[in-house]
Amino acid sequence: MYDVGREAGVSHQTVSRVINDSPNVAEETQRRVREAMERLDYRPSASARSLAARRTRVIGVVTFVGAFFGPMSTIQAMEAASRARGYTPYTVSLADLELDHARALLDDLLQRDVEGLVVVAPTDEQAGLVDSVLPGDLPVLALEARLPGRPLVASDNELGGALAAEHLVSLGHTRIGHVAGPADWAEARLRTVGLERVLAERGLEVVAKVDGDWSARAGHEAWPVLRDAGVTAVYAANDQMALGLLSAMCEDRLRVPEDVSVVGYDNTPESEWYYPSLTTVEQDFRGVGEVGIQQLVRLVEDRAVERELLVSPHLVIRRSTAAVPPTVVPEEIS
Repeated sequence: MYDVGREAGVSHQTVSRVINDSPNVAEETQRRVREAMERLDYRPSASARSLAARRTRVIGVVTFVGAFFGPMSTIQAMEAASRARGYTPYTVSLADLELDHARALLDDLLQRDVEGLVVVAPTDEQAGLVDSVLPGDLPVLALEARLPGRPLVASDNELGGALAAEHLVSLGHTRIGHVAGPADWAEARLRTVGLERVLAERGLEVVAKVDGDWSARAGHEAWPVLRDAGVTAVYAANDQMALGLLSAMCEDRLRVPEDVSVVGYDNTPESEWYYPSLTTVEQDFRGVGEVGIQQLVRLVEDRAVERELLVSPHLVIRRSTAAVPPTVVPEEIS
C-alpha cells in the first residue's frame, strides 16, 4: 500500500480510503490511486481494508534545526500540546544530515501511520526537500518557514526586526549596523526586512551589514566591519551573535551602551546575565508551538484553519541600549 501511495503521489491513508470506497476522496485522486494499483498489480488485503477505520493518533514532528534554545523550546511545547489533546508526538531530527539521509528518514516517518505532520525546515533547500517528499493529501503544518500550499504558524519575525529598529531610532541612532542570520533562512531574511523597512520610513539605511551563522563567533568576527563603518548601534539577529559583539567591543575598550548600543533577538535565558544585560526581542516560542499543534489537529480533524498565523514578539529593554553618544567636536589646531 505504501508503494501504491508513492506511485500515485498520495499517502497510504488515502490509498486505504480509496480501497474502502470512501466518499471523501476526490475523483481525480481516486483515478490516480486505482491506476497505480493496476500498474503495480496490487491486491488489497483485509488489513488494508481495515486501515481507514483505524486511527493511530500519532503526530509527526520533523525538524532540521539543531540544539538552539528557541526551536527546542517550541518542540517541547508541541510535544506537550499534542499529549494534552490525546495525540502521541513522534519527533525526528534531521539536523546536520546530508539531504539523501534526511530524505530516507522522512520516508521512514511517513510509513509510521502519522495522522499529520509539523515541519520545521528553515532553509530554502530543506523546504524544497520536504515539499518533494510529502504526499499532497497528508495534513501538514509549516512552522516558522513556508512550505508551498501548506498553512503556516510562525513568530512575526518582520515585526521583531521592526521593533529593534524603532527602539534604536527612538534613542537617536542613525548609524545602525546589522549582523544578520544566514541568508538562506527565511526568518533571518524577515528580521532584516523589518529593520530595513523602519529605517527607510525615516530616510535611513543600514550603514553596514554582515551575514552570520547564529554563532557568537560570527558576531565577534563581524565587529571590525561595523566598527570601521562608524556605527553607534548594532542589531544582531540573535542573542548569540550579540554576545560575540559584546566580547569584541570589550576587547576594543568600548563601553556598551555609552559608546555603542546593542540589540539582540530571542531573549535566551542567558541574555539577562550578559554584561551589560542585553536589550533583545523576545519570541513566544511556546506560544508558537502550542498554536502550531492546535492548527494541525484542526487539519487532521478536517476543520478549517487559518492559512497563516503569526505570533507577535515584543521588545525587552535592558542595559545594552542608550541614547546616541554626543558628537565629539574636534578641538581647533593652534
